[in-house]
Amino acid sequence: MTGEFQHNLDAKGRLFMPARLREELGEVFYLTLSMDRCLAAYSGGSWRDLSDRVSAMPYVKQRKMRPLFASAARCELDAQGRILIPQSLRAYAGLDKAVTVVGCNNHAELWDSAEWARLSAEESAPENIAAVMEERKF
Repeated sequence: MTGEFQHNLDAKGRLFMPARLREELGEVFYLTLSMDRCLAAYSGGSWRDLSDRVSAMPYVKQRKMRPLFASAARCELDAQGRILIPQSLRAYAGLDKAVTVVGCNNHAELWDSAEWARLSAEESAPENIAAVMEERKF
């Protein structure tokens, strides 16, 4: 998934999902915590892949993934292409109004727009991109 999209939460905690990402996520997808202070949205197929990888781990390591599954929400798009984000997930990611939806390879991320602007400026610095490319031997 690729792209960056700006949207606002409505008073009920619903967010319009960009059409381009809706195609890749599907009508039903999963929203959960991320390692960063954002939310991660996985298509049904990507969610199954993630679940299968966790199932293959030793039980001691699987337990560390509990928060990811316990906090996950199964999301269905309404007729206007919106999802309802549970309050607990909105609180985790600090989502109040302005939200930036970012394509991130096999999933999408939902960020507080101010936090995304700060992080994006930092990560998009030419020296950071060069360091990552060098590390990955591009």
